[in-house]
Amino acid sequence: MIFEALRISIIVVTFSTIIIGVVGVALAVLLAKYNFRGKEVLDALLTLPLVLPPTVTGYYLLVLFGRRGLIGGYVYELTGRTIVFTLEGAILAAVVVSLPLMIKAARAGIESVDPEYERASFTLGKSRLETFWRITLPLAKRSIVAGLVLSFARALGEFGATLMVAGNIPGRTQTMPMAIYEAMVSGDDREAQILAIILTAISLVAIYLTNRFSRSAIFG
Repeated sequence: MIFEALRISIIVVTFSTIIIGVVGVALAVLLAKYNFRGKEVLDALLTLPLVLPPTVTGYYLLVLFGRRGLIGGYVYELTGRTIVFTLEGAILAAVVVSLPLMIKAARAGIESVDPEYERASFTLGKSRLETFWRITLPLAKRSIVAGLVLSFARALGEFGATLMVAGNIPGRTQTMPMAIYEAMVSGDDREAQILAIILTAISLVAIYLTNRFSRSAIFG
């Protein structure tokens, strides 16, 4: 069970971290560089999973993506598939609860970039996209990497929302946090201890890397 839970956790955090990296940076740019009506509302909605209990976040995901959900119902009618109690559901839950950390860190890094550098790029005839890739992204990369590492750790430790959306199916959706819970309930202290130590070690590494990149982002 240990290796199966570890394998599933690795799959979940790998795919969720990739999605978080792409979507998180895009949303951070939107919030940092553009002013539009409803910006603060969008920011609040994106931050909400950071403060809500994970089970509440999981409930909303079921309302949206469940077999009879607002979005999931149409998907099920068209394809006959649902993400509930699947690996895709676990990835979705990990993305939603971890994304706010990425957005906050990436937005702070992007906003810290001196606008004079970007204006200089524009005067040289570079487009917004080219300026972002060559100027903004390299200067904000440490904050972005720090957010990515922190989001990775959060996704790895996700429990409540994953349990609501993906369930706790050994060999299919049972990640390490859920395996620890099941081991404790069944009285298997040794397995729970091993899994807890693995998670703790990974989390410590993630915290160390986050602090290191954060300091580098501040002091250069």
